[in-house]
Amino acid sequence: MKKYLLLLVGLYSFSLAAQDWNKKKCAVVLTYDDALNVHLDKVVPALDSFKLKGTFYLTAAAAPFSKRLPEWKKVAANKHELANHTLFHPCDGSKPGRSFVTADYNLATYSVRRIQDEVKMTNAALEALDGKKERTFAYPCGDTHVGGVAYLDGIKGEFVSARGVQGVLIPHQPTNLYNVGSFMINGQTGEELIALVKKAMASNSMVVFLFHGVGGEHSLNVSLEAHRQLLQFLKQHEKDIWTTTFLEATKYMKAANLAQKTSN
Repeated sequence: MKKYLLLLVGLYSFSLAAQDWNKKKCAVVLTYDDALNVHLDKVVPALDSFKLKGTFYLTAAAAPFSKRLPEWKKVAANKHELANHTLFHPCDGSKPGRSFVTADYNLATYSVRRIQDEVKMTNAALEALDGKKERTFAYPCGDTHVGGVAYLDGIKGEFVSARGVQGVLIPHQPTNLYNVGSFMINGQTGEELIALVKKAMASNSMVVFLFHGVGGEHSLNVSLEAHRQLLQFLKQHEKDIWTTTFLEATKYMKAANLAQKTSN
């Protein structure tokens, strides 16, 4: 009987831990890709108006990044996350539907050394802005391999975690933090965005949003109104929702996973 009670206590404790997202029901991470002007002009002011933080996956060679460095520095100073989305955003042009990929930045013709060097150069550029060593990464187009080799494997030490593009909710228990799933947003209504958060709340999970255009500037786009409705919902329910950066969420998961392993 004593062993049975101890087992029940252990299972109950694990259940609580699995539901604990910084003492809240779920975690929400808002990520924005490709260093767009609209991120500085519309997204950051919207986030700041609700006192929410976002993660910006920056392509360092993009003009809205390289020509607006002082503004990105202010974004970092206001506790938003500046994160690595490579130097030139190369994608695998050999895959279907990749006619937009140019010959110069076709990941299919890259070497592993080339993509790793470009990723490390982007880290250096970001550190020059925010002074930070801890960084997260997002795979352009979700492509993780060069010539069959997982290119981040050789430089994982450069990153705390990495974001992928699988549209899945993330459980609290141990997961692959170097390919964390996210939901690609394109044309959804505010109600549809909020529905994803409600699913995360009901399942005690983390939902990572992957935005590009917000009110324009990209073929993958969501309206300003839908985005605002999502932010408003997150703010109204902040007692139950931990809205945080990708870096902080995955650091929290790493610590929780380590604590769980230590207690076993």
